[in-house]
Amino acid sequence: MKTFNDAAGRTWTIALNLGTAMYVKDKLGIDLLRPEDGNPPLLTKLGTDEILLGEVLCALLEPQFEKHKVTAADVRMAFDGATLLAAQTAFYEELADFFQFRGRSDRAKAIRAQMRLITQATAAIETRIDAMDLEAMIDGALSGRLQEPSALTPGR
Repeated sequence: MKTFNDAAGRTWTIALNLGTAMYVKDKLGIDLLRPEDGNPPLLTKLGTDEILLGEVLCALLEPQFEKHKVTAADVRMAFDGATLLAAQTAFYEELADFFQFRGRSDRAKAIRAQMRLITQATAAIETRIDAMDLEAMIDGALSGRLQEPSALTPGR
């Protein structure tokens, strides 16, 4: 089980087991035990679609709503960017552990690779944005000679 805190200071626990996976599948039609299914794969969708990730997280956390005396709307309102990142990390770690202990190291490895991919892709995009010559872009736009952003990145 993995834990994280929301913006309201509540501590939440993500526990993935057969029961919670079946609940998510029944409630949302999402099979967490087949992360490679779909096009793009569910694992990729969860890493790129914050709304989908939020729906899955709320379903996983629903049994704890009564303990915290909250509604689904209260939970969503307490999920700011930092909370969503912490919850996503806890979710991926719990999912990877589930498959590792299940004897499906291939799926556990894929989930850990997805976590690294998100981190490295974000860093690469930030580096590219930082390298853009914004003044040249503005000058080009004002002069009517707008250049592609890739042309304004040194070393490209």
